[in-house]
Amino acid sequence: MSRNVTILGAGLVGSLLAIILRKRGHDVTLYERRPDMRAAHMSAGKSINLAMSARGWKALDLAGLRAEMEPIAIPMYGRYLHQPDGQTAFQPYSKNNEAIYSVSRGELNKKLMTLAEENGVNIHFEHRCTQVDVPNNALRLAHNGEEHVVTTDLLFGADGAFSALRASYTHMDRVNSSQHYLEYGYKELAILPGANGEWLMEKNALHIWPRGKYMMIALPNTDGTFTCTMFMPFEGEVSFSKLQTEADVHKLFDEQFADAKALMPTLIHDFFANPTSSLITTHIFPWHYKDRSALIGDAAHAIVPFYGQGMNAGFEDCTVLSGLMDRHGDDWATILPAYERLRKPNGDAVASLALTNFVEMRDKVADPRFLQRKKIEKELGTRYPHQFISVYEMVSFSHIPYSTAIQCIQAQDRLLEQVMAEGDFFDNIAHDSFCDRIGHWVADYHKAVQQLDFG
Repeated sequence: MSRNVTILGAGLVGSLLAIILRKRGHDVTLYERRPDMRAAHMSAGKSINLAMSARGWKALDLAGLRAEMEPIAIPMYGRYLHQPDGQTAFQPYSKNNEAIYSVSRGELNKKLMTLAEENGVNIHFEHRCTQVDVPNNALRLAHNGEEHVVTTDLLFGADGAFSALRASYTHMDRVNSSQHYLEYGYKELAILPGANGEWLMEKNALHIWPRGKYMMIALPNTDGTFTCTMFMPFEGEVSFSKLQTEADVHKLFDEQFADAKALMPTLIHDFFANPTSSLITTHIFPWHYKDRSALIGDAAHAIVPFYGQGMNAGFEDCTVLSGLMDRHGDDWATILPAYERLRKPNGDAVASLALTNFVEMRDKVADPRFLQRKKIEKELGTRYPHQFISVYEMVSFSHIPYSTAIQCIQAQDRLLEQVMAEGDFFDNIAHDSFCDRIGHWVADYHKAVQQLDFG
């Protein structure tokens, strides 16, 4: 039975969900607080390029957009590390030469919006939801200085970390909600192309300048530029609060990011023109209200961007919801609780994974022992492909639930510490007795994690 469905937020997840629902015959209306980005000039400075991985591509298959997006997605096969002394190192992501993909958030969002409209979705821009009467699915919307109320059969909040539906949920009885800001902010900068439009760094890598308590990353774009993002504490000895003058910025970049600075002719303009934005993690339970409404994407589980999984996790929400509709038709009294039951543990898990990866990217990737451990992970995965897969590969190159991946961390830590305690792995691997011990340890690890749900 067709239902009147309203979605708050025409971002990536809201637009994708609209397409999925419309293809199933529902009447779908989207309300977006911002102007239409396809027509308006959208300011830079808060984008953080997307890192598309397996979960995201699967959702684009549902929308029929993979073929259109693949030509403008740049594969990144690993981390390219830049040390303060100018030395560099490449760290592959996968034992099988798999990649995550740099994708323009804006271009993907535009394509999803257009496809939604082509499928009959009505999108109303510059409509800000100020409040939701949750039991009655009544939305108060502000547009052109006036407010009006609309009602709907089924409502989804896909309106981001500061979702109006999420906020309205928090005013109901027995709703647990929390938010946590990092003491770090981020600022977008840019590396420009060469004279002939060429990339001036390795284009098939995610570049990282790890500096312990702060870092910068850069992702490639199809026009030869790199979108750079600096992550730094708001306050402290080395922080955004200390970078008040052009001289301050020049000094920091000369000392810590000299190789990047040489490729950033607009550094000073970008640094002072682009905002310093905050990083938030949110948790809420429940995610739905009866058979009438639900949260999805960042509205349900806003996370920090350090695992590149924010959009991928939101898209996977849509994939799971679509699968539940395949099984249960339009029985939303069954679908929404099942969606919450399946996705809430994974939303919590990916939030924790993202926070952990921040420390890894910022600090550990420059540590020789950590780099050795990563090489051993790849070797174990190659030698024992049916028994060992690294947590990073579980998250980025599979559809194994995030909640399963995070449960494997401690077991993998124990295994790798055991291996590394034996001395130089790559010298010892030539000896049969060492290989036998490794094989037994990997078998024990595999037995320990077999009882988990690998999806």
